[in-house]
Amino acid sequence: MVNFTVDEIRQFMENKKNIRNISVIAHVDHGKSTLTDSLVSKAGIISSAKAGEARFTDTRKDEQLRCITIKSTAVTLCYELSDKDFEQIEQDKDPDKHLLVNLIDSPGHLDFSSEVTAALRITDGALVVVDCISGVCVQTETVLRQSIAERIKPILFLNKMDRALLELQLDQENLYKTFQKIVENVNSIISTYICDDSKMGDISLCPTIGNVGFGSGKYGWAFTLKEFADIYSQKFKIEASKLMKKLWGDNYYSAVDKKWSNQKCENNLRGFCMFVLDPIYKLAKSIINFNQCEYTKLIEKLGIEIKDKNVLNSGGKELFKLVMNTWLPAGDTLLSMITIHLPSPVRAQKYRTELLYEGPRDDDAFRAMHDCDSTGPLMMYISKMIPSGSRFTAMGRVFSGRAATGQKVRIMGPNYLPGRKEDLNIKPIQRTEIMMGRINHSVEDIPCGNICGLVGIDQFLIKSGTITTFENAHNLKVMKFSVSPVVRVAVEAKNLSDLPKLVEGLKQLAKSDPMVQCVMEESGEHVICGAGELHLEICLKDLEDVYAGIPIKKSNPLVSYRETVTEESSVNCLAKSTNKLNRLFMKASPLPEGLAEEIDSKAVYPSQDTKLRSKYLSEHYQLDLSYTKNIWCFGPDGNGPNLLINSTKGVQYMNEIKDSVVAGFQWVSKEGPLVEESLRGVRINLTDAVIHTDSMHRSGGQIIPAARRCMYASILSAEPRLYEPVYLAQIECSRSVIGAVYNILNQRRGIMLEELQNGNPQIVEIKAYIPVNESFGFSGEIQEKTSGKGFVQCVFDHWQVMDLNINEPSSKSMQIVNNIRRRKGLKEKIPDINQFLDKL
Repeated sequence: MVNFTVDEIRQFMENKKNIRNISVIAHVDHGKSTLTDSLVSKAGIISSAKAGEARFTDTRKDEQLRCITIKSTAVTLCYELSDKDFEQIEQDKDPDKHLLVNLIDSPGHLDFSSEVTAALRITDGALVVVDCISGVCVQTETVLRQSIAERIKPILFLNKMDRALLELQLDQENLYKTFQKIVENVNSIISTYICDDSKMGDISLCPTIGNVGFGSGKYGWAFTLKEFADIYSQKFKIEASKLMKKLWGDNYYSAVDKKWSNQKCENNLRGFCMFVLDPIYKLAKSIINFNQCEYTKLIEKLGIEIKDKNVLNSGGKELFKLVMNTWLPAGDTLLSMITIHLPSPVRAQKYRTELLYEGPRDDDAFRAMHDCDSTGPLMMYISKMIPSGSRFTAMGRVFSGRAATGQKVRIMGPNYLPGRKEDLNIKPIQRTEIMMGRINHSVEDIPCGNICGLVGIDQFLIKSGTITTFENAHNLKVMKFSVSPVVRVAVEAKNLSDLPKLVEGLKQLAKSDPMVQCVMEESGEHVICGAGELHLEICLKDLEDVYAGIPIKKSNPLVSYRETVTEESSVNCLAKSTNKLNRLFMKASPLPEGLAEEIDSKAVYPSQDTKLRSKYLSEHYQLDLSYTKNIWCFGPDGNGPNLLINSTKGVQYMNEIKDSVVAGFQWVSKEGPLVEESLRGVRINLTDAVIHTDSMHRSGGQIIPAARRCMYASILSAEPRLYEPVYLAQIECSRSVIGAVYNILNQRRGIMLEELQNGNPQIVEIKAYIPVNESFGFSGEIQEKTSGKGFVQCVFDHWQVMDLNINEPSSKSMQIVNNIRRRKGLKEKIPDINQFLDKL
């Protein structure tokens, strides 16, 4: 039975200090959704019997069928805290003992990392779930890196402990070492990505603090050292907080001498093994082996109250689940960890606001966000759109003020600039909703510190944006995704009459996913870009079944490439305007190594202060200050990883032609000379120019084509190459099939990085680089050749330069170039430099 009504939940939303906004993040199949069921069950939304099997937050049919989470799902849960838990909250709290948890269950598959980013942006804490058998995997590191970048405080849960007990049957000392290794690995990742001046304080994870939990989401039981310290504190006459330190690390207890020691001897045992694991192991062994006499005594000794005594006769896994669930309920443990160790919005926004808000530190919007002030102007960030019938509900977080039904608000898209009207709409909110998983509930308004849904603004925002009532407000920072849409597929309607439905369906698909891009090529092709094969498969299914509702034809997956240069131009390239009255001289050269990645990550960006940027580029990349102060623009789209630099000296009328040269650069950086793909890591230097004195003869019509031809010539004279995207593949397989895995990697141009041994000696983890172009069908082939004993996860890692020899048509890179040119309807041969060069 549901514990609280919608009206009561709305009332509790006013208690900002008693709210926790959390994301559940993990690698795929580590048990996030089954663990979340315990919290949902604790709130009374589903029965405890269904917890671990219902997967309440997997709301789509394909999620239930595939047994993986595809979309982030938000649910608002309400609890009444016990006096004991309430007293242990050290941060500021409201006197009301009700706690509101806005929880978002996010996907674990690498292809859906954008959903994790959208979830993290609007939450303050993260429950990091790690499978204690598989350990820390590639996506665990990715989501931890994302959470730290967003200043999200983590707590850790080591899941699937039932497998360690019942399947692998690890002994107690080995299980302790497995736990210790995982905690160390997670802390190592945190220390790698945390800044020295982080304002979150100490976010390291340690079982002795109580921010690390252990248990089984499927069986619905969990514990921290706090639960066992409370049990034993009376026996040892020691405070629970001091005893927790004894139950972890090199602390050994001798039952004979009744003494603790930090040295291992013959007659002592590790505290964690003796006092925590031993009772669990004895219970598991006796129940699974149907030793009724023994487990009945243990149940009585531990004070576990089983209401139906007839169940005690059954034994086996069902009884083990019931006993453990009754003794150590997962919902209670998780709620305690969330309540005590994760921050309220009031606390979190004090250190997150300066990271999120792009405006000045002294305006009304910043102050209201910093103080989580419900009387201040409305500031809300929309992180994603959720399909709701033929419309979309905008899911977001209210950082200050209140979002109310009928309220007129400024809807600012990601390209909005203060003082301008582009990407700005002023419209009323039609409805505000509390997010409850499968069903949303309408309320009059939502105060700050809460996650909610808005209806009626979807037609003015594409994916994400800022909602405010403050006229001078700046945007909240745009989200940075950890993956790139490098896999593309072309789609067309089977029936030409359905083309308008396809176009409308593509618009809705682009809105529904934070990452997917739907573009129309110049050839008229409609192309969908996604993060990987599975991501594209889900998008195409949604397009066909939901958004367009028509049969579609799709091409084989295509890969996005980038064009670059590897040397400085061999000649100072000249191009004349059409009227022969203007001359432009240019050279192309590669950007210093690492700068393109810094531009991608927004460490260097166009709107940055020119002096600061010049100093940074000069110190870190040894670029001449005379160049760094004269960066005209970034490209493509004004923010890409390519630079146009004016290095002319004493040339007149340069400011008059600047816009025309910039327009030509944006065109070239969007469509390079090799295969009309975007440029990456290219610097174009405008070295000299001769400009006509009459403005009539130096118009855009004269300068733009000349600039384009000059840039093409300079690129072709600078050893042009293709960049191909590369995945980091993580392969888990049985030791017996490792040879087959290596053979497949060699056939697909894979590069081995490392081979790791996890807790299970029969399972090996291989990390390797594999080009995205070679990854199609990779997972299926691994499973086929290993008889299902291999499992693959691929995540985009970096761009890699391909060797390109124009004189060898049979080379792999030239085949790729020819295929792309043929597909795009271009001439098969790469254009000759003389087509673009002019002579003096």
